[in-house]
Amino acid sequence: MKNLIYIIFGIALIGSLSGCDDLSESNTTLEIIDNNRHYYPVLRGQELNVIFTLKNTGTKPFVLNDMLITCGCIVPKKSSIRSIPAGREGKLHLIYNSNKNIGFVEHHIDIYGNLKEDEKITLVFDVNVVPEGLYTKDYEEVYKEARKEAGIDVKEMVDGDESNKGFYLDEDF
Repeated sequence: MKNLIYIIFGIALIGSLSGCDDLSESNTTLEIIDNNRHYYPVLRGQELNVIFTLKNTGTKPFVLNDMLITCGCIVPKKSSIRSIPAGREGKLHLIYNSNKNIGFVEHHIDIYGNLKEDEKITLVFDVNVVPEGLYTKDYEEVYKEARKEAGIDVKEMVDGDESNKGFYLDEDF
């Protein structure tokens, strides 16, 4: 009687495992809705919520394997899009922190999964990060002000006299 129970249990286990599909082996296609976005300028230090909509246009479910991001200033919520059923849409939530950038920045997010044609798809967005109303000085401006405060003239900083060229030509030898 015990052997019969073990045999029935073994057959049921094998039958249940053979019905499982390995979704990572079945390839599908994704469509990025509104890719290559250009966001309005943000002040440095502000966060920007970026939400991409991905549509599974294939017949198999999409399973996310990995996500590579070009900047540490973008934090993804990977749990927002672990898989997308066939014919459905999924939303990828990203939070962009503008503290680490200034000026025009373009970011690329590579999505890896069970894709048919390519091994990855790339999401792209850009934004202009502007400094606060108080102007941020660059190195040259800070250095020039420090020289002016110390009363140092440019001529005093140069070794030699004005006739010293500071360079040479081939004909000098």
